[in-house]
Amino acid sequence: MTETLTSPTALAIDETAADLLFRNARTAMQWTPDQVTDDEIEAAWSLAKFGPTAMNSLPLRFAIVRSPEAKARLLELMPDGNKAKVEAAPATLVLAYDPNFHEHMDTLFPHAPGVREQFAPAVEMRDTMARTNALLQTGYLIVGLRAAGLAAGPMHAADYDAVDAELFAGSGFKSFLVVNVGHAEGAGTEYPRLPRFDLDEVTKTL
Repeated sequence: MTETLTSPTALAIDETAADLLFRNARTAMQWTPDQVTDDEIEAAWSLAKFGPTAMNSLPLRFAIVRSPEAKARLLELMPDGNKAKVEAAPATLVLAYDPNFHEHMDTLFPHAPGVREQFAPAVEMRDTMARTNALLQTGYLIVGLRAAGLAAGPMHAADYDAVDAELFAGSGFKSFLVVNVGHAEGAGTEYPRLPRFDLDEVTKTL
């Protein structure tokens, strides 16, 4: 296993972009005093929304937690080891998926009329599909946040049912991840970059 920090020549982006989005980006826990603006979140989403989802279902939803009152509500639902991280972050995104994404299919997937009605009775299938595609969108959202000059620190909550009741009551949304967001102080962490697998360690060519 080696730590590869150089770009293969096949990359279609330049070194600066590769560093910003991938090589130098870290899971951040240390932040500057700068606030996270609506424009920055919108800029990140303007890229992340183009990530692929099955049938363009786009099931990811998220709450942007900034105010002291909202932070206090969220802190009560975090495990002890993550409370200080949420408290320190300028903003925290609480990510969820919408199992009723099918209600929007007439708009998001208009060339297949009737999909909304076909999906309506398939409750378990919709839940699995929504979670899988929201997880896919999460990766794109984190890269989008980095492209907007922000850093991200993903982590778990203690009780997602309680999070749903507190932050998404009445929506049917199901939370699954908490992501602290802000402008990283330095590298954003005191920990060194850990090794990564090389391609031949994770693949088999058939």
